[in-house]
Amino acid sequence: MLGYPVITLTAPYAHQGSRRNLLGDNPGPKLVENLSNELQVTAQTPPAFLFHTTEDKAVPVENSVLFYMAMRKAGVPAELHIFEKGPHGFGITQKDPALALWPALLANWLRARNLLVK
Repeated sequence: MLGYPVITLTAPYAHQGSRRNLLGDNPGPKLVENLSNELQVTAQTPPAFLFHTTEDKAVPVENSVLFYMAMRKAGVPAELHIFEKGPHGFGITQKDPALALWPALLANWLRARNLLVK
């Protein structure tokens, strides 16, 4: 389960703070490529459930979209939910009825894979 994840370290969608903290100020292109998760997806990558918001000002939603697209290309099961409104780091919020749905969506996804009973 990946919530508003930092996936890519490549421009233009990298979260610059994460990129700098993980790679330093001037990382080489090979290091950036090796640590950009959307470029590392294979058929052996585990299935993933992702959620994000379009309004996320910290981590661009394209991080989740790029990972989802890479999962599809590799034939790995994935589910992506993009909510229109909401900040980065909203967690298990009950204040917004749309955002409050993601835990139930995750539970349904886990049940469909027999990873959660009841």
